[in-house]
Amino acid sequence: MKFIKSGLVLLLLLMNTAAFAVDGLIVKSSAYSVAETLDRFEMIIKKKGITVFARINHAQGAEKVGLVMAPTEVIIFGNPKLGSPLMLSERTAAIDLPLKAIVWQDKEGKVWLAYNSPDYIAGRHGIKDKQKVIKKMTGALNKFSNYATKKSDS
Repeated sequence: MKFIKSGLVLLLLLMNTAAFAVDGLIVKSSAYSVAETLDRFEMIIKKKGITVFARINHAQGAEKVGLVMAPTEVIIFGNPKLGSPLMLSERTAAIDLPLKAIVWQDKEGKVWLAYNSPDYIAGRHGIKDKQKVIKKMTGALNKFSNYATKKSDS
């Protein structure tokens, strides 16, 4: 019986994780509301000199057509110093650039932040000659998303 309970717990954990098992997507839970998570993300990227092109509130859009959606927002942002070299390697990378991040609240009230992994974008477009750029983007996105989602201990 103990084995069966353990198996069920493991199965439930895998089912919850599988909901976010999208190729190339980095997903992090947030300790903040959707708006505060995105505000924090936007603040840190602007502080680093990154351009914010748009912020889209999908819940407001749904409301305008009579639908109800839990808080869901997308931010579109980029830095030509990093994105342009990828597009020069392979012009099709422009379909994934500028970068986007989504923050949403799930049915249980949990807030999540997600974005495409730079390694995934490079692989998708066959970019093999810009590993330094990919590494820099990966590190920056990790820092920005951690700042936006994690409560500091101080």
